[in-house]
Amino acid sequence: MSELSLEQVAARADALRTALGRTVVGQSGVVTELLVTLLAGGHALLEGVPGLAKTLLARSLAAALGLPFRRVQFTPDLMPADVVGTNIFDLSSHTFRLQHGPVFTNVLLGDEINRTPPKTQAALLEAMEERQVTIDGVSHLLSEPFFVIATQNPLDHEGTWPLPEAQLDRFLMKVRVDYPAVNEEKEIYRRALGVAAKPDDVAPVLAPGELNAMRAAMRQVHVEDRVLDYLLAVVTATRKEPRLAAGASPRAGAALLSASRAWAALAGRAFVLPDDVKHLARPVLRHRLLPTPDAELEGQSGETILAGILGRVEVPR
Repeated sequence: MSELSLEQVAARADALRTALGRTVVGQSGVVTELLVTLLAGGHALLEGVPGLAKTLLARSLAAALGLPFRRVQFTPDLMPADVVGTNIFDLSSHTFRLQHGPVFTNVLLGDEINRTPPKTQAALLEAMEERQVTIDGVSHLLSEPFFVIATQNPLDHEGTWPLPEAQLDRFLMKVRVDYPAVNEEKEIYRRALGVAAKPDDVAPVLAPGELNAMRAAMRQVHVEDRVLDYLLAVVTATRKEPRLAAGASPRAGAALLSASRAWAALAGRAFVLPDDVKHLARPVLRHRLLPTPDAELEGQSGETILAGILGRVEVPR
């Protein structure tokens, strides 16, 4: 695959948005944050109430990328082997053969990931970080690209297990999915009156290897020292904040840097602006900040505390 310019990266991103628009109405901010996560090589956690097309969006994105897709419905009785696979004894050959789990795909949707116990949640840790799984002591590489989209409902807490910090840290972004605007919701109803497009109706937009070429082009995006200094100031401010029991780690800072470069690349821009860092700090850091018990009693979350930090740290001009 030949190299792509940043203008070509932006054009392909626009084509992906258009393709997703066949099935998903609105949610432009969610779509862009998903594309940023994908381009940066990370994984996305979508949080929103049921009925906001989170599953439809994941299926449609896989179709637009032309990549294999698998979905796992996380339930309380789901076991790790149901996700990664297991070795099964074959009576005909008297040998064990590997039964691949749904993790052996390119785009994996973990639906309602917080409805399964931590033991099963942890089955994805190695896959998301190392791009491999270990079954009976043998490591198996996963296909590239490997992109996990997980969903969770922020309202329903009965029968759920909150994701531990180590699991949350594997997600580059926590993307808020909100209700559509009034005109967008009306368009959803209009489409419901006819024959609504399905993910299978979405034609692949990218040719084989183009996603890797887009990721390679992202490395052309320049980051000035003053932008790095601003990013570092935001990250270190979270560690000095007395209302946070745990601030952002260097891995969180690196995630924010990658997301900022991807954001600039999707805009066809060869440099990162301080405002890119400020805008992306919320989806990249909101799930990585742990408030103190006193702050939680006062009704403060990691995101509200982060908003105060972003308001205090001076943005370079």
